[in-house]
Amino acid sequence: MHIMAILFKYLYHFFMLFQALVLKKFSMQVMNNIKSWANEDQPIYKMYKKGAKNLSDVELLAIILQHGTIHQNAVELARSLLNAAQNNLQKFSKLSVADILGLKIKGIGKIKAIRILAAIELGSRRMYNSIDKKNIRQSKDVADHLKYLLQFESRELFMVLLLNQANKVIHEEILSEGGITGTVADPRIIFKLALSHEATGFIICHNHPSGQLKPSNMDDVLTEKIKKGAAYFDIKLIDHLIVSTEGYYSYAEQSLNW
Repeated sequence: MHIMAILFKYLYHFFMLFQALVLKKFSMQVMNNIKSWANEDQPIYKMYKKGAKNLSDVELLAIILQHGTIHQNAVELARSLLNAAQNNLQKFSKLSVADILGLKIKGIGKIKAIRILAAIELGSRRMYNSIDKKNIRQSKDVADHLKYLLQFESRELFMVLLLNQANKVIHEEILSEGGITGTVADPRIIFKLALSHEATGFIICHNHPSGQLKPSNMDDVLTEKIKKGAAYFDIKLIDHLIVSTEGYYSYAEQSLNW
C-alpha cells in the first residue's frame, strides 16, 4: 500500500505538470492567434478602418498570406519572409516561386509563394503605361512602359520598339537575354526587323539588374554603332534607354549632339 501511495503521488504530480504544459502551450497559441488581438491591431481590420497606406509592409504581406503556422502567426511569418530578403521590397519583388521556396521558411509553400507573386504582379500592372496607338514625342512616353517590362528582371534583356512615320509603336520585341552583368545585341537583327516592319524609327532599351543607371563603355560603343548603321538604311535611332528600379537613363536626353 505504501508503494502504491508513492506511485499514485508521482503520477498525480506528473499529470499536473503535463496539464500545466498543455495549458501553457494552448495559451501561447491563443495569444499567437491574430484573431485574439485587439481589433485595431489586426491587419485586416486596420486596413478596413484606416486604409492600406497605414499598414506596414509586414502587415500587408500578412494579409496576402492569410494564415500562419502553429508556431508563427501570419504577421510573424510575413516578417520572417521579408527579413530573408533584407527587408528590401525591390529585392523581394524579383524573387521567383523557386526562390521563395528556396528560403526554406516553414509555412511558406507553393500556394503562398504564388499568391505573393500574383499580388506583386497586380501592383506592377497598376503602374503599367500602355503605348499602344500612342504618339511618342519624348523618351518619357515609353520609359514607364519599358520599366514595367524590364525593371524587375534578374537578367539583362535587350529590347527594341519599332515606330512608323507618325511616331507610333508598331512592334516591340525582346532581342536577346543575357546574364546578370550584360547581354549582347546584334545590330543586323535590329535593322532586319526594322526593315521587315517598314519602320522609320526605333528605340532600343535594356535593363540593368544592379539598379545602376550609368551606361557602361560597352553601352556607349553599341549605341554609336547602331546609330551609324541605322543612318545607312535611312532609319532613325530615336533613343537608347536604360531602365532599372531606380528610374531610367536616356541617351537622347543626356547627349547634346544626339
